[in-house]
Amino acid sequence: MELKIKYPPFDVRLKKQGEQTYIFDFIRKKWLVLTPEEWVRQHVLNYLVNEKKFPASTISVEKELILNNLKKRYDIVVYKNLQPHLIVECKAPYIELDKSVIEQALRYNLIVKADLLMITNGVSDWVFNAKNERVML
Repeated sequence: MELKIKYPPFDVRLKKQGEQTYIFDFIRKKWLVLTPEEWVRQHVLNYLVNEKKFPASTISVEKELILNNLKKRYDIVVYKNLQPHLIVECKAPYIELDKSVIEQALRYNLIVKADLLMITNGVSDWVFNAKNERVML
């Protein structure tokens, strides 16, 4: 799966079992089915660690949260000083970043309460602060 995205390339670990391709998640230390969204998530994780220098130990990936009595899963949360600093919602490259994606991330952040919120499809990304102002990561 070679989807063109904006994040820097990295040493992607892929394996094939039968017809299924898997990608290695270095944060969770396990093999995951390679989907377009997972391709974006793994690139964002590598970008956060290698380019933005967030320690891998401060990153949480795909953890469950309860929102209005419903089980949901956020994509990425980065902690700073043991507090949620950044929540990231990843979408496949062909998914448009629109109001519904922002609203999804905002709903998750009602629980997480991170300082920054980021949505990305690997082609473009938006980062907002607590005042809902667009900022740079």
